Amino acid sequence: MSFALNANLWKHDSTFLSAAEQKGFELLEIRGQDPRLASLDTLSGEEIPLHLLFRLHGYIIQVVFLYERTGNYLWHGPLRLKAGMDRTFAPFKLLDYGRHAGAYDRPELVLTVLDGLDVRIPGNISHFILEQRHAHFLECRHRDARNFLQLYPEDSFPEAVEFRRKVKSLLRVTAGILTTLGIPFWLSSGTCLGWFRQCSVISYSRDVDIGIFIVDYRPDIITAFREAGLSLKHKFGKVEDSLELSFLSEDVKLDIFFFYEEGDMMWNGGTQAKSGRKFKYIFPRFSLCWAELLELKVRVPCETLDYVMANYGNTWNIPVRSWDWKSSPSNVQENGLWPPAEWDQLIQVY
Repeated sequence: MSFALNANLWKHDSTFLSAAEQKGFELLEIRGQDPRLASLDTLSGEEIPLHLLFRLHGYIIQVVFLYERTGNYLWHGPLRLKAGMDRTFAPFKLLDYGRHAGAYDRPELVLTVLDGLDVRIPGNISHFILEQRHAHFLECRHRDARNFLQLYPEDSFPEAVEFRRKVKSLLRVTAGILTTLGIPFWLSSGTCLGWFRQCSVISYSRDVDIGIFIVDYRPDIITAFREAGLSLKHKFGKVEDSLELSFLSEDVKLDIFFFYEEGDMMWNGGTQAKSGRKFKYIFPRFSLCWAELLELKVRVPCETLDYVMANYGNTWNIPVRSWDWKSSPSNVQENGLWPPAEWDQLIQVY
């Protein structure tokens, strides 16, 4: 039986644990580093409780600690045993809740009665169960990011600081629109690289890149962005082939790349407006995980390194300021030409 516990309300009361032992329960406590401190240069040796497992007559009660993160979401750590822990204490392969680090929207709880006990459950149970299936969270690689920024210090000029502010605002608006439409998205291209490499955005990129699976496309997506105050900059391709949308917010461009499945790979398209040339960017198949960027809960490809290397090759960890989207990516391929007679429908620039 699994319970979630708001870690802010937990007090490490030895009398509670003693009472459990007196009732015959055996206890296994799993602790770990607090990732909210991971951005600091040094981590304290103190660990936080992540999971409590109580065992009695072969039955297991699991308590998962949920911590509040700055992006107004809840996080729990992985159910990871340390060396020397009893791996026969519980059927760990059956404990799906909390096996990996996870992220959840803050649920509205309602009080109910279960076997005569007052318990709280999520008000929207189906939404919570769906979240639980896709809750896997990837922590930013803070130590590697610090090493990278020692070699290539982050731009601290006012323009760069303002750009990061605009990106955060644009991502928040984008997440709100697509969540309302029920469309999952993830950080792609340079925005994904910035998260993976330096836990931030690449200030000289000047745009935001996201990906959406073409099966999640909805025809009202353009209207929704326009009603939110973004202007459509261009629309290339069609739903069946190489669809790409670009919006403008203030002076920051949002590029939406739609991804198509083809065998054991995924790909998105690109179009050169003046010539009608088509391009294809090939990626290995990937799944989606939650992450945090600029204090926002966003998705990234779970297989992030493979995704980044497909796009940027083995030198992804070296900044490149001169980038040609038609030739620089490692995964770009020529993909023919759009028929000139169809340019009015397939190459729309505003």
